[in-house]
Amino acid sequence: MSRSPYRLGILAAVLLAAMLVPTTASATGYVRGMDVSSHQGAVDWAAAYKAGARFAYVKATEGTGYVNPYFSQQYNGSHRVGMIRGAYHFARPELASGKAQADYFVNHGGGWSADGRTLPPALDMEWNPYGGDACYGVSKAAMVSWIHAFSKEVHARTGRHPVIYAGTSWWKLCTGGYTGFGKTNPLWVPRWSKTIGPLPAGWTKWRFWQFNDDHGSLPGDQDRFNGGMSALKAFAKG
Repeated sequence: MSRSPYRLGILAAVLLAAMLVPTTASATGYVRGMDVSSHQGAVDWAAAYKAGARFAYVKATEGTGYVNPYFSQQYNGSHRVGMIRGAYHFARPELASGKAQADYFVNHGGGWSADGRTLPPALDMEWNPYGGDACYGVSKAAMVSWIHAFSKEVHARTGRHPVIYAGTSWWKLCTGGYTGFGKTNPLWVPRWSKTIGPLPAGWTKWRFWQFNDDHGSLPGDQDRFNGGMSALKAFAKG
C-alpha cells in the first residue's frame, strides 16, 4: 500500500487489465475506489472522480515520525470533488507502542466525523518493507497485543474501530491466525487476483478489497467497497 520513501515493493505487480470494473457503483454492488500515499504525489482528483472513483484512503502517518507530505492535497482534494475519504496509518510495531502510534495517527489526520463522507481510520498491517523479518521482529503474541492497543486507542479517540488492512498469509504468519478482531474491526484485504480467496482468520466478510496495485485506471492502488453507494455512505456515517 504505502510506497517510497517509506515502503519498498514486496510483491510483484500483477497486471489485471481485464479486471476493470464499471465506472460507478455497479449492479454487482461494488463501489470503485483507490488508496494513495506520497508515492502518487499531487493527485488529479477531478480526473479520478471522472474515471469512476467514489472513495479514497489516504496515507497519513507511519510510526511516530512520518507524515505524508501530500496528505492535505490528497485528503482534502478527494473530499472536494465529492469522494468519501479516509486516512490510514502504516504500522511500525518495532518502533513504538500501538497506543503511541494511534495517538500520532489521530493527531495528524487520522480522525473521523459522522458526516457520511469520512471513512473510519484504517491500520495498514503488512510485510516489513525494509528487509529482515517479515513481522518486524515482533512475536505473534506481541503483534496481537500491539494491534489491540492501537485499535483500542483509535476507538477511544474517534468512536470507531479502525479498519484493518491485512493479507491472509501475513496474518497467519505474524499473528498466528488470531481470530479476535473479526467482530469489531472491518477488514480491508489485499489480493491482486480475479477472486478474493480465503480471508484472514476471524473474518467472515470483507469491507474493502485491494484487487490491484497502481497499474490500474485510477491513481494509486485499486480498491472495491463491498456494497453499493448507499451502503458505503452508511458505513462512513457509522
